[in-house]
Amino acid sequence: MVRKEFVAEEVAKIMGDVVHIRNVAIIAHVHHGKTTLTDSLLARAGIISKSVAGEALYTNYEAIEKDRRMTIKSANISLAFNYKGHDYIINLIDTPGHVDFGGHVTRSMRAVDGVVLVVDPVEGIMPQTETVLRQALQERAKPVLFVNKTDRLLNELKLTQEQAFERLLELINDINKLIVRFAPEEYAKKWLLSVENGSICFGSAYKKWAISTRIMEKYNVKFKDIFELTAKNDEAKLQEVAPIDEATLTMMIEHLPNPADAQKYRIPHLWHGDITSPDGKAMIEVDKNAPVNAIVFGVNYDQHSGEVAIGRVFSGTLKKGVDAYVTGMPDLQRIQQVSLYMGQDKVPIDAVPAGNIAGIVGLKNVSIGDTISQNNIEPFEQIKHYSQPVVTKAIEAKDTRDMTKLIEALRELSKGDQTIVVELNQETGEHLVSGMGELHLEVIETKIRDEFKVPITTSEPIVVYRETIERAVENVEGKSPNKHSRFYVNIEPLEQQIINFIDEGGMREGKPKGKTHIEELVKRGMPREQARGVVDVINRSMLIDATKGVQYLNEVMELLIEGFEEAIKDGPLAREKCSGIKVLITDATIHEDPVHRGPAQIIPAMRRPIYAGMLTAGVVLMEPKQKFTINISQEHLSDVITFVQGKRGQVMDIQQENEQVTIIAKMPVAEVIKGFSNELRSLTQGKAVWYPEYAGYEKLPKDLQDKVVRDIRKRKGVPIEPPTPQQFMD
Repeated sequence: MVRKEFVAEEVAKIMGDVVHIRNVAIIAHVHHGKTTLTDSLLARAGIISKSVAGEALYTNYEAIEKDRRMTIKSANISLAFNYKGHDYIINLIDTPGHVDFGGHVTRSMRAVDGVVLVVDPVEGIMPQTETVLRQALQERAKPVLFVNKTDRLLNELKLTQEQAFERLLELINDINKLIVRFAPEEYAKKWLLSVENGSICFGSAYKKWAISTRIMEKYNVKFKDIFELTAKNDEAKLQEVAPIDEATLTMMIEHLPNPADAQKYRIPHLWHGDITSPDGKAMIEVDKNAPVNAIVFGVNYDQHSGEVAIGRVFSGTLKKGVDAYVTGMPDLQRIQQVSLYMGQDKVPIDAVPAGNIAGIVGLKNVSIGDTISQNNIEPFEQIKHYSQPVVTKAIEAKDTRDMTKLIEALRELSKGDQTIVVELNQETGEHLVSGMGELHLEVIETKIRDEFKVPITTSEPIVVYRETIERAVENVEGKSPNKHSRFYVNIEPLEQQIINFIDEGGMREGKPKGKTHIEELVKRGMPREQARGVVDVINRSMLIDATKGVQYLNEVMELLIEGFEEAIKDGPLAREKCSGIKVLITDATIHEDPVHRGPAQIIPAMRRPIYAGMLTAGVVLMEPKQKFTINISQEHLSDVITFVQGKRGQVMDIQQENEQVTIIAKMPVAEVIKGFSNELRSLTQGKAVWYPEYAGYEKLPKDLQDKVVRDIRKRKGVPIEPPTPQQFMD
């Protein structure tokens, strides 16, 4: 086995040759075989022994990953390979497949130019298969396909060769339909997958064989031969005539783009600065001699180095001593060390040039999505995750002396995974941690206990709701406590097209930068005057200055924004976050003396009329939903449908193949966070297999709202009776 330091040295020698670099992520639905496939590539590079490939699961290096045999966080590794006499670097990212850890997939897509989509042909296109492929295509990452566990078609389903071909052809056609649907229009046809051109491999990652047209040509082998060897279970011969590492590496190198090609079309999509500027040109051309421009797509915590930013370098060369700006911070920071990641190991090297992926030590308070640049350029587009945290737990340190350690642990965990939301409940002193699902929260708890050594107690899971309105209210007056300043606001539902635009990453949270958003908002139905007046965006809600000639308004605008954000983060009805709210400041009378318009006067004068207006309009509670794909046998169909409907679920589709049935249903998270797994297993004698995915927020039924609101208010320690509009207007 080769030392990782030696592999890093070999990689470092090739890094400057951008044509021979491939930045690739392995993506798939959970348990379709990403990490098993990655093992064979590591064995080829000499990182692990070929004899343990497929069982080592090398990139699942955390204890909880080993216990569950499941990828929970993305793992980066840089590998050197020789192909047709040329040395290549594959900067590889093994990503999670479980829906609760989809945030790791989202940000990995920003770092890569291509993906290997792994699919189990027996299970076919599962919910997360579609989700991760969509994420890749939205980030302009070109796909190739590895059909894993192909032997299951023969050994388990007992298909003939012709039936297996038919099944595989149908799978490829379905994946190509997704590419046409989600890929950028100009690449939809160019990126279609084809057996003939070698962009598809069939194989078994666990048994370490794979076949493609290139392998057929080189080893003079046909699918019929593979079929016969599989039937005989002759793994040694299969590995000899259809080596998995050669098949997949050939596919990656021949069909996935190098940074020089990819950055030409990816940079204009990911960065909305001036492409004709020196920095814009440097990134398009992957110029390693230009100033550094990079994006952070991961943050790890190292007990020796502290925070380590993981970034894709688009131009320049990262090395020790380089001074650079980090998004939103005014001062230059010095890079103290750069390194390559080899799984869990960080190997220091002298420099990482454009087109590569680097570990960066020395940057303070760096976050995922931050731009690192020597010239303080326009930041890259935000990395937007398609899902939102829907389940919350209250976490407390068992010993109050460990409170500081708990806060530090939560800070580090939320930096490394921005789908974790941490808030302090001022009334109870509890830390409220929100995640994508129960498993996500379970992993967070395990890490706090095992890695950060903090004994904790946790509450039962709590559902995260949202507050919104369905009609507009005009001319609501807000008075400062001293009555010297008055503000008049209109409260309206934000247009759905605008909400979609925010969700897609079209507008960053906070103050809009520049004016490019104006035309986009007008295009989506917002009046031009309003689009010009947007001063703040938060939680899919907007504050708009619709005033004309109001004296001193600019001097108090920051405080008005603060009041708006306080109201949106802590709604009037159930003290849940608000969503889809548009607040227009239409007029104001502001005291001329700054002494009478400080934070204690202006912030309540904005927050209170928003509350009064929302309550007057009628606040609607929105609940999170999940879409479930449930696989069962025919005999349990009726019982499972009754069970789903009993959970306020809506059956959307039923698909049947022989004796197996797939039910696709949408259910409220509130109905499935307690006891769902045990009930469904009991109902089906343990034979049901299901996969949830985020399905957005929908209006809570009216007959449930009053009880849910009172329960939430009781839990939060505020008066159980909801407030009236008048309470905020006096």
